[in-house]
Amino acid sequence: MKHYAMSTRTISDAVNTGGLLVVAEWEAKEGQADKVAAILDSFLPEAQKDPGAKLFLIGRGKDNPAQFLFYELFQDEAALKAHQDSDYFKTYIAGQALPLLAKRERAQYVLI
Repeated sequence: MKHYAMSTRTISDAVNTGGLLVVAEWEAKEGQADKVAAILDSFLPEAQKDPGAKLFLIGRGKDNPAQFLFYELFQDEAALKAHQDSDYFKTYIAGQALPLLAKRERAQYVLI
């Protein structure tokens, strides 16, 4: 993956106004990790352009490359819903990546 965070904002800019934080952990099925990484490489630039997304970070496991960690900050619940309803999310995540996963966990937080 080439891009990890919003290129036009700093982390400080993103978090100073609060928002809804989504943390997700994925684990690819055996033999599917590189395919998942390629899908995420196409997905991430689209997600970063989303007007309701304040910050997007995706990491791949150093010791286990089948693991992926998402750290996403949205303006609010409506922005998260718009993200999940977007064509790019439906194409890359729902349509391509999710069938390749053995595990998917998500949690939401409000910044303090």
